[in-house]
Amino acid sequence: MNSPKHLRHKPIISVNEYDKIDGQYRDNTDVKALSIGLAQYDSTEISLKIWRHTGNKWSRQSEELPLHRTIDLNILLIASLLTDTTSAYPSCNLREEIDEISDVGLIKSYYKSNEHFLRPRLEELKDKLDEFLK
Repeated sequence: MNSPKHLRHKPIISVNEYDKIDGQYRDNTDVKALSIGLAQYDSTEISLKIWRHTGNKWSRQSEELPLHRTIDLNILLIASLLTDTTSAYPSCNLREEIDEISDVGLIKSYYKSNEHFLRPRLEELKDKLDEFLK
């Protein structure tokens, strides 16, 4: 399914038929497309959008995030995988705090169990960052 062009978020670049590549949810997800475009909340801002579809219409549960928040979420993911529960210091400049020290291992365990599809995405992210930040 293609990202809609008639709604308030105006896609500039889309990942259509995302449901076919949505990690472990591939072929069983309501996320049909991703896009980067003009934000629905301010047409002078650029945002990223996750397009959800109910089967009948575009869902109000679709998410739109400003660029800095999506970058921060990626930083938090990597920092969480690198978290040392014995350290008194955060892993990144976001100043994250451990809410449930006994559950930190769940994040690392989840990554290990799903590394076969997460690692290639992280490697591509690293390659794109290296290319962009030259």
